[in-house]
Amino acid sequence: MKKQLLIVDGYNMIGSWPELVQLKNQNKLEDARELLLQRLSNYAKYEDLDVIVVFDAQLVPGIQQTYKKYHLTVVFTKEEETADSYIERIAGEKNDRLTQVTVATSDLAEQWLVFSKGALRASANELYKNVQKTERTIAVHATDIHFQDFRRNSPWNLEQLSKLSDKLDELSKKKD
Repeated sequence: MKKQLLIVDGYNMIGSWPELVQLKNQNKLEDARELLLQRLSNYAKYEDLDVIVVFDAQLVPGIQQTYKKYHLTVVFTKEEETADSYIERIAGEKNDRLTQVTVATSDLAEQWLVFSKGALRASANELYKNVQKTERTIAVHATDIHFQDFRRNSPWNLEQLSKLSDKLDELSKKKD
């Protein structure tokens, strides 16, 4: 099976996801970036994806850098380079026989360009829904694990519980 790589246009998500738009509108762009990275990190870990989040340096001039955070690769482009041109280049380089690249952006021109390079595309809304679905699944699994701990900490083992259940059935039949 091919390794899955998701390349995300960070500011495109910030401009589309409701809670990130709200933070951006309150002039809390750093908080919006941080929340995006946290949510994508959980999504990536659960779905077993490699994720590269790309931000334009236009909004943070002079910061060109690439670093790891929450097991994600975060890229701030060069001042002269847009996130779109970086994504186009990296999608073409990384998409090969061993790696399936998906680009998350709502920019239609960008979607067509990466699609022509063999990469898949997802809109900001599609990624948002996928992240929400994964968060709900994680919550359900966390609840299941929580209740498994109750069973593990029970003073009764499975054989004893089975005997108790049989005894309960036996006593219930005697009442009838």
